[in-house]
Amino acid sequence: MSKRAVLEVIALDVEDAVAAQAGGADRLELVTDMAADGLTPSVETFAAIRGAVDISLRVMLRLADGFAAGDVDELVARARGLRAAGADEFVLGFLDEHGGPDLVAIERVVEALDGCRWTFHRAVDRAADRDALRKQVADLPGLDTYLTAGSADGVDAGLDVLVAEAARSAAGEPGYEQEILVGGGLRLEHVAGLRRAGVSAFHIGGAARPAGWSGPVSTTAVRTWHETLTT
Repeated sequence: MSKRAVLEVIALDVEDAVAAQAGGADRLELVTDMAADGLTPSVETFAAIRGAVDISLRVMLRLADGFAAGDVDELVARARGLRAAGADEFVLGFLDEHGGPDLVAIERVVEALDGCRWTFHRAVDRAADRDALRKQVADLPGLDTYLTAGSADGVDAGLDVLVAEAARSAAGEPGYEQEILVGGGLRLEHVAGLRRAGVSAFHIGGAARPAGWSGPVSTTAVRTWHETLTT
């Protein structure tokens, strides 16, 4: 448990970003439209947030609800536009009709990122074979993190998987070198056990918003998480 924990918070706008940074967030995941579980924000939104905070920003690349890539040309165009505006960290992940990684789409988007670091998001929790997916995408440039709950049903259902994958990561097993960022139904009471298992990165969305998704990020809520992870 000696490794410093990282706290990532979902931000929709400048107000969220400023509140999250004030509460001690280390990084933000920038999205829009949480009714669709988070889509790509506009370049203008990214630029406004980048101008308001100085912590790391990871920008979602996703056009529609679900885990199919959709219009890959549009994804590439969005990625290039965000890169031109200064974005240098991203979040993405697409599945094909069989539940495997859509390597054609992923490789095209990653090529447009030109070596930027990125997170493979919770599509991994919907994969037909999460171990096979990890090994298929392991060598893609820039991939350094998996956002996962261990299960499509959230952290409660995925704890055993998360603990097992943390052990494989600690052992340096091929396909498991990337950081595990736990999110998806994550609660404060999960933290101690996950830290004991070696997990050191945590992602929150609704947990930072006491009023729900209709309200802003709460600095107080984020600070509670920050203090829990640093004590």
